[in-house]
Amino acid sequence: MSLPIQAEEPVASDPVDEKSAPMSEYSPNSEIEVSLSAQVESDLNVTEDDLVEAHELAVKWTLDDIRPLMQKVLTIHEHDPNFPLSIIDRIKAFLGNDDIAENPEQYAVLIEEMKLEAALITVNSPYAEVRAVVDNHDDESTPCGTIRAWAIGIWFVVILAFINQLFSIRQPAITVQANVAQLLAYPFGKACEKFLPDVGFTLWGVRHSLNPGPFSRKEQMLVTILANVAWNTPYTNNIIWVQYLSFYFNQHYAGQFLYQILISLATNFIGYGLAGLARRFIVYPSYCIWPASLVTVALNSTFHSDRNTPVQSPWGSVFKISQLRFFAIAFVGMFVYFWFPQYIFTALSMFSWMSWIAPNNLNLSTITGFNNGLGINPWPTWDWNTMLFDATDPLVVPFFSANIITTFNKFIGACISCIVIAVLWYTNANYTGYLPINSNRVYDNKGALYNVSRTVDSEGLFSATEYQAYSFPFLSSGNLVVYLFFFAIYSATISYAYLYHRHEIAMGFRNLFNSLRRTSKKTEAGYDDIHNQLMSRYADAPDWWYLVVIGVAVAMGCIGVTAWETNTTVSVVFLGLILCAVFLVPVGIIKAMTGIEVTLNALIEFVGGTWVNGNALAMNFFKCFGYVTCAHAIWFSNDLKLAHYAKIPPRQTFAAQMIGTVLSTFICIGVLNFQMTKIPEVCTADAPYRFTCPHINTFFTASVLWGTIGPVRVFGSGGMYTWLLAGFPIGFVVPIIFYYISKRSKRTWMRQIHPVALFYGAVMWCPYNISYIWPAVPIGWYSWVYLKRHYLSFWSKYNFVLSASFSSAIAIAAILIFFCLQLPEVELNWWGNNIVEAGCEGKDPCVLATVSDGEYFGPRIGQFH
Repeated sequence: MSLPIQAEEPVASDPVDEKSAPMSEYSPNSEIEVSLSAQVESDLNVTEDDLVEAHELAVKWTLDDIRPLMQKVLTIHEHDPNFPLSIIDRIKAFLGNDDIAENPEQYAVLIEEMKLEAALITVNSPYAEVRAVVDNHDDESTPCGTIRAWAIGIWFVVILAFINQLFSIRQPAITVQANVAQLLAYPFGKACEKFLPDVGFTLWGVRHSLNPGPFSRKEQMLVTILANVAWNTPYTNNIIWVQYLSFYFNQHYAGQFLYQILISLATNFIGYGLAGLARRFIVYPSYCIWPASLVTVALNSTFHSDRNTPVQSPWGSVFKISQLRFFAIAFVGMFVYFWFPQYIFTALSMFSWMSWIAPNNLNLSTITGFNNGLGINPWPTWDWNTMLFDATDPLVVPFFSANIITTFNKFIGACISCIVIAVLWYTNANYTGYLPINSNRVYDNKGALYNVSRTVDSEGLFSATEYQAYSFPFLSSGNLVVYLFFFAIYSATISYAYLYHRHEIAMGFRNLFNSLRRTSKKTEAGYDDIHNQLMSRYADAPDWWYLVVIGVAVAMGCIGVTAWETNTTVSVVFLGLILCAVFLVPVGIIKAMTGIEVTLNALIEFVGGTWVNGNALAMNFFKCFGYVTCAHAIWFSNDLKLAHYAKIPPRQTFAAQMIGTVLSTFICIGVLNFQMTKIPEVCTADAPYRFTCPHINTFFTASVLWGTIGPVRVFGSGGMYTWLLAGFPIGFVVPIIFYYISKRSKRTWMRQIHPVALFYGAVMWCPYNISYIWPAVPIGWYSWVYLKRHYLSFWSKYNFVLSASFSSAIAIAAILIFFCLQLPEVELNWWGNNIVEAGCEGKDPCVLATVSDGEYFGPRIGQFH
């Protein structure tokens, strides 16, 4: 395609300085002339169809129309690593030249280019990955909250909540995620479309029928949002388990249904209310992409798209296969293949081939080991599911490229922390040489797992006498580094959010304030992309709805912690809520732009354990209302973005999340009571069906370690690990350094360094290692850099569909393998399954130093602090 406009081309590799941008390259005298459409197509990663649509709007605009819009674009996207730098340079040149307004005829080319770029931003998303899967049109008559959609959605809420809660205490656990429900919703919906009669009723002028016509993409997305609410079990179940069981805290009042439901609904609803209030910060803005949601949208579009445009492939041929057929072929291929690394030949999953050369060699296993080492291996896995750990899909999470970051930043951060871990271990710093190098467990002074029961009295409270007679809690080298960079990432999140996103955050506060004012006219600051414009046609869920939800949830939480003998005050609810509110917007913006989620668990354990020192249960409640509510708010915000992309009316989304949350919570609590009272020897080594509760045991250990013993004794003044607190100032300063270097540097790669992503990669250890992180790098580069740059149409059509097909196939195959083979304990005993735990890679990791019988390492008994 060639538009009848000619423009001068700036040198993309030589960014224009903000203060002294040379205008010669944009002047009419420039000898460089290229097709404007080709230049914009390259810089903005747009297809020809996108340009045609944008051009229809661009020709209607004047200079006065686009100048204020481009000023807002510069304010919002100047430091946005996802926005093309070459476009930012030209916007600066356009806004920084006063001569353009006085002599517009001399800059006709640049003006026309700005018009086209402004139109592209207005009629579509500024980001190629969003344009690839999200439709920039909407039909308000498309059915959404139909009877059949609600029936299918509620059915999946019941099934997912029941299965996930029942098997949450099994080793290994089985989890059915929402993508399974999304996949199965389509055939169920089509069956309803075919067999149900068109009968119904009219309510408030709207007809509700059992079969209103073809099963729509909006109906399928509503089912998906309901499933998203249901598949995560309530975090408060962990508290109930450790309270109720006799070999934990033995507090039988935790078996009362009212107590259980109050604290569970409180945590969930506070998170949802916060998500609703924060939607102007982390949902509505166009720069909040939410990469993980794009796969969900792609899968949804695959089933409902009739369009099949041929695209040029990187292999020389033209691909004419439809997205649905491509999904089916990829699904079948991965479904068949996944049986090999998951069950038949598990060495393909943990492909630690270098350590197999000499399984008992300490140094070789330490450096290359997949299970217990650092995992430095050129190709450590043939299992796609291994690369999906921590939601790191290389086809979804952005890569470091001309306009995208994340995957490469995380890898660099992991490499930095890998070096620190190795140095600490090999130098035996803080006695780490006596412990496995990369373990997330806590150990005593003989190298055994820490027995927290030896540090508490009969009431479960800290006993200084018992503690001093036992051992200081020791952490592995990997775990120490994880805490160091966890402390750094929290302070880095605050300084990064202020430096890079203070304008957007201020804009969100203005919009929130305006929405709460009792005025008939409320102006939303900033510019609206096409998706905001389309969603403005639907009635929004008022902010006071979300305030009421928070108020009711806080009341439930206060009743839950005070009406029973929890030894806890309501302060844990309010202080946890305040801490969550401080971090929600910064964490949400980072999650929305990069796909990485900064979890607050380590910070909450540190702050809560310090504040309620000696009281494990109070620390657990503080953790729920500080960390879990924030995590839920992020998850619910992702659902709000899904609804935003799919053009689901906001009030229907509100109803789906509220009803889905209530229903799934009641089901999970019901199953929990069945597990606690009807399963003999539950959470012990003698429990049937492997219901040994490994996660509950870990939760109990953490609660006593950080709540009972407390971080004061571990990280406080004079403590062995006090030096880890240096992470806080380091994390705060690093974003400031990168910010000012990038402002002064003309190197484009400096703009792609994301300090929070670097720190996030640095904490992705214990028990994970480089073997989990590295495989995503070459695949992410091939997808996000090579294919996207050279075969944009092919990438746009198939990239997210491929990710959705692989994830769906793995989920279905894993369920069948679990129920058909793992549950009845049908095992394949051969070399390909046994080699993965040979030598140092087995259940007893090799260590650098050992203690003699009757001896111990570390501080002497009675002199820990």
